Amino acid sequence: MIRFNQVHKRYPGSRDALSGVDLTIEPGEMVFLTGHSGAGKSTLLKLIGLLERPTRGQVLINGRNTTGITRRQIPAFRRQIGMVFQDHKLLNDRSVFDNVALPLIIAGMPRADVGKRARAALDQVGLLEAEGALPPTLSTGEQQRVGIARAVVSKPQVLIADEPTGNLDPQLSLEVMQLFGRFREVGVTVVIASHDLGLIDQFGCRRISIRQGRVTGEDLGA
Repeated sequence: MIRFNQVHKRYPGSRDALSGVDLTIEPGEMVFLTGHSGAGKSTLLKLIGLLERPTRGQVLINGRNTTGITRRQIPAFRRQIGMVFQDHKLLNDRSVFDNVALPLIIAGMPRADVGKRARAALDQVGLLEAEGALPPTLSTGEQQRVGIARAVVSKPQVLIADEPTGNLDPQLSLEVMQLFGRFREVGVTVVIASHDLGLIDQFGCRRISIRQGRVTGEDLGA
């Protein structure tokens, strides 16, 4: 479960990016965050992933208050959270397999298990045959799927994605969102920031609207 209790976030020299946010996301739920650019969607996701800390208030992930997590504890804590970005953030000089396997290697997993898990993740996104390719040789949609495979290779409980279809055409966008839906079906909590309301409406999931750092409404979907 993810819970925000009166969360405020202010960056130095700027207005509040989030102000008084109260929010609960249940385990296994798929939720979309909507709002204009700069509304606070990305900041909210960064607080879930411990890329940022709240200025005031509490963010709880699976019952744990993230404020009490030390810098040294963050890497271990993040293993339960998969993160997908619009620009993929892939290592272009490493193979697809190496990109996906990297989180497991950093975590110290035995090499034999790394191979099994990385290939299973690539198979989930339909890219097992591309494991030896370099990311620049893949299409934009394929690179995004590599990013998703890397995010789920550690079998996280929570998966967050920031505008994951922003650079994709409508058909590829639908395919990527359907991938997220399949992870939700196996119990992963999925939180996606997106401005594509037409695409979101196809999934019938809860939609949380954010404006100027505040939650302004919720729609339970069709």
